[in-house]
Amino acid sequence: MIAQQIINALSQGAYYALFASGLTLIFGVLDILNLAHGAIFMWGALMSWFLMAEMGMGFFPALAISVVACGVIGILLDRAAFKPLRDRAAGHLPPLVSSLAVSFILVNLAERFFGTRVVRFPSDAVPFSGTLELGDVRLPMLQVALMCVSVVLMFALWYMVERTKVGRSIRALQENPDVARLMGVDVERTIAWMFVVASALAGVAGVFLGVAYNSASPYMGHWIDLKGFAVIILGGMGSIPGAVLGGLLIAFAETATVVYLSSDYRDAAAFVVLMAMLLIKPSGLLGSSREVRA
Repeated sequence: MIAQQIINALSQGAYYALFASGLTLIFGVLDILNLAHGAIFMWGALMSWFLMAEMGMGFFPALAISVVACGVIGILLDRAAFKPLRDRAAGHLPPLVSSLAVSFILVNLAERFFGTRVVRFPSDAVPFSGTLELGDVRLPMLQVALMCVSVVLMFALWYMVERTKVGRSIRALQENPDVARLMGVDVERTIAWMFVVASALAGVAGVFLGVAYNSASPYMGHWIDLKGFAVIILGGMGSIPGAVLGGLLIAFAETATVVYLSSDYRDAAAFVVLMAMLLIKPSGLLGSSREVRA
């Protein structure tokens, strides 16, 4: 029983980590919260459903096209909602409101193209339909695939940030945008890459979660946005490893609440953990306090 719940928590934490890592990547560099991230997550799920259910595609082609499309949406989001305000040094609040507006636009477009109903994925299009049994523990192959994909993508993201030219540009931009520009960093190109990567990760999470729960709707991004913000605050704003740890911690808290209390308190458990962390360590698990100077 306990081993089974641990597997369930790891699987749920993988969704949260994939989604929140994109949020924290954007916040860590640009110091803004992207409220349209959940809408991109939703588009990844619905687009994959459309390609599989209506176009007859298999899971992997639908996944690839959906992730690429989410990356393109990420670039368009930055160009429309963030870049004009960034050029005018508009501060933190206007980009927040602008991204919220884009989120509503994406939800309305999804209602127009996909309808408002909850849609179901075709069972014959999902390759991970079996179950691996290890004693009393049952491992759905979809959960195994998700955890493997999450580990690979999290390592790839860490490698990109720490070991590649794009990653060096991201870290330079995080330290000081003006100095980075003087050192030859193409700031706008680097930001565009960040939005592509962050949105693609949201798309992957959306596809896998939609298939795992066999449901998708234009409104599925609302609750994941709240959980994503809780994860990045808990893990430490701007910390990618913190997003992974925060996602796992919240997933384990939710799972324990369902097992020992009631599923009615599942969402509350995540925010109880968040409040406790803020009281103990306001900067989060792996976050660092920022010194504010006058």
